[in-house]
Amino acid sequence: MSQETSPPIQTNHVASDAASEVGRMNFIIRSALSGLRTSMPVKVVAVSNAGGVSAIGHVDVQPLVSAVDGNGTAWVHGIIYNVPYMRIQGGSNGIIIDPAVGDVGIATVCDRDISTVKNTGKVAAPGSNRKNDMSDMVYLMTIIGAAPSQYIQFNGSGITIHSPNKVTITAPNVEVVADTECKITAPTITLNGALNQTSGSAATFSGSMNVTGDVVAAGTSVHTHKHGGVTTGGGQTGTPV
Repeated sequence: MSQETSPPIQTNHVASDAASEVGRMNFIIRSALSGLRTSMPVKVVAVSNAGGVSAIGHVDVQPLVSAVDGNGTAWVHGIIYNVPYMRIQGGSNGIIIDPAVGDVGIATVCDRDISTVKNTGKVAAPGSNRKNDMSDMVYLMTIIGAAPSQYIQFNGSGITIHSPNKVTITAPNVEVVADTECKITAPTITLNGALNQTSGSAATFSGSMNVTGDVVAAGTSVHTHKHGGVTTGGGQTGTPV
C-alpha cells in the first residue's frame, strides 16, 4: 500500500478556460488526466531479497517527482510499500539480480487494483474500485546508477564476466568448447578429479612436474620399471639417451 502525503495533482485554471464551453471542457479533461499514473522515477528504500536463490520479492520505493497543487506548491509523495519488481525469468529459469537500496529506477502503475493477483498469482477481479493508483505500482529496472564492480559485459570484443569475489559454476556436466585456444591463468590451478586427455595430441609442460604418486607411460611405471641388459651388482644404469 502507499502512504500518500500529497493532494491529487491539480491543473491551474486560467481565464481562457471559463471564456467558452470548450475551454471549460478542456479544463475538466486536463484535471482528469492529471490523476492518470503511467510511469515514474523512484528510489528503492527497502528490498525483501538480497541476491539469494528465492522467489521474486518486493521493494519499498520513494517517488522522486513531487506532486504540485493548483497553487504551484510541491508535495513530496509518501513511500510506496510492497511493490513487486521485475526479474528476467521464465518458469524455473532466471537471472537473479535483485534491486538494491539506493537504486533509482523506473516504475509503472497498473490501471486497476492488482492486490489480489499479487497475493494469489491467479486470475482475479480487481481488489477494489481504485484506478491508476500508486498502490498498484510495479518496479521495472534501474535507470540511474554508478559503474558496476561485478558484471557481465557484452561489446564488440566479446563477453566479459568479472567479479571481485568468486565465480562459481555448478552443474552435473560442464563443457567448454573453443575452436582456437582455451587458456587458464592463475597463480595456482587445482584439479579435484581424474584428468583425462583424449584428443591424442601431445601435452607440453614448460616447467618441472612434481608427482607424489607413480607415473605410467605406455603401460610402464616410471617409479618401478626395470632395465634389461645389465649385470646385477652395485652399479647404476646411465642417464636416458
